[in-house]
Amino acid sequence: MQRAKDSFYVTLRDGVAAVNPQRTTVVRGVLRPGVLVEENELPVAVPMADVFRLRWTAVTIDATGTVPMVKLRCEIAYETAGTATVNGMDRGRLLAAMDAELMTVLTGEMQSAAKMDFSSGTPVPDGTRIFWSDPACGATVVTGERVSRVTVVDVWSVEGAGEP
Repeated sequence: MQRAKDSFYVTLRDGVAAVNPQRTTVVRGVLRPGVLVEENELPVAVPMADVFRLRWTAVTIDATGTVPMVKLRCEIAYETAGTATVNGMDRGRLLAAMDAELMTVLTGEMQSAAKMDFSSGTPVPDGTRIFWSDPACGATVVTGERVSRVTVVDVWSVEGAGEP
């Protein structure tokens, strides 16, 4: 499962960086593309704005076929307070821009990527692919100065023998 999670994250991270190179964040002093995996980051009191935060929320394994198929539920949470230059009055437009970036990366003909093993530090293809569903966008939520959304995607992967 970890290979599928890592492969989906890297696909989304690289896709967002290609669509909007300005979508970046600084985490522990390092400039990174604006896509984070919550389980890999230190907890924060207030979620970062203007980044995509991945949460893996459910796992289902179908072992009835010739090889086990795993379905991972991924919630992608994102929010913005708008820009200070217009006192946040553009927060709806900025949320819509984030929606568009996410849809550009997650929809299209393939909706798949090579599954890679990142455990050695150098990505190694494992010979299979991950696939994902059409994204399901949740409602816009207004909390104080911020507007947010959660988009859900199911990611499928064939699990190989001995795969963590």
